[in-house]
Amino acid sequence: MSEHIHTELTSGVLRIEMRRPEKKNALTGPMYAAMADALELAANEDAVRVVLIHGQPEVFTAGNDLADFLDGPADDPDRPVFRFLRAIAAAPKPLIAAVTGNTVGVGTTMLLHCDLVYAGEGARFQLPFVNLALCPEAASSLLLPRLAGHPRAAELLFFGEPFDAAKAREIGLANAVLPDAGVFAHALARAQKLATLPAASLRETKRLMKQGIAALVPQAMQDEGEIFRRQLASPAAKEAFSAFLEKRKPDFSKFE
Repeated sequence: MSEHIHTELTSGVLRIEMRRPEKKNALTGPMYAAMADALELAANEDAVRVVLIHGQPEVFTAGNDLADFLDGPADDPDRPVFRFLRAIAAAPKPLIAAVTGNTVGVGTTMLLHCDLVYAGEGARFQLPFVNLALCPEAASSLLLPRLAGHPRAAELLFFGEPFDAAKAREIGLANAVLPDAGVFAHALARAQKLATLPAASLRETKRLMKQGIAALVPQAMQDEGEIFRRQLASPAAKEAFSAFLEKRKPDFSKFE
């Protein structure tokens, strides 16, 4: 368990709240493990009909806690982060995200596995994998081009530049853009509405919508994971992370 992940089940809606605002909800191994536990429980517990993931008004998540992430073994496919990604990709019940503030890296790619995403006007998204000498994860190399088209996906993944909620809605990553103060209430209301609908029908509808790519996602995750772990140990990644922690611009000129 993690003190930074809060879960609450009310009237069929399981809330998973990332609660580490002092670190911008940067995700640690124990946080990933707790979220994976919650998603696995949701998949197997009849009392859970819908899952709602959110952060705080000022931040969804800054992505990986780099210090914690670099502490773990790079070659372990069973690290909590990969377990979480497998759990969210396989979630059989409706999954809703309420996004306010910044959402970086895995905070953005996890949204590709959500069925409904509601974003605040001030939300900012970023996919800085190439900037860190890594590669996409969470099957985003498969899902983002299918969602946004190859040219727009390439722009987002190659440059890793932040984009706003309007762009997220334009490319299909968000269902709606709302005033920041009303995002959570709106997402919760939609979750509560879904919780009153026939659970089996919702599950089967989700399964049918995803069956065309259901077999492709695990393979994409496996391929990405192998490359990600290899890149994580590369000199270029070491330079990227050192530069980030030292608050300087990285120099990739001596690396391939």
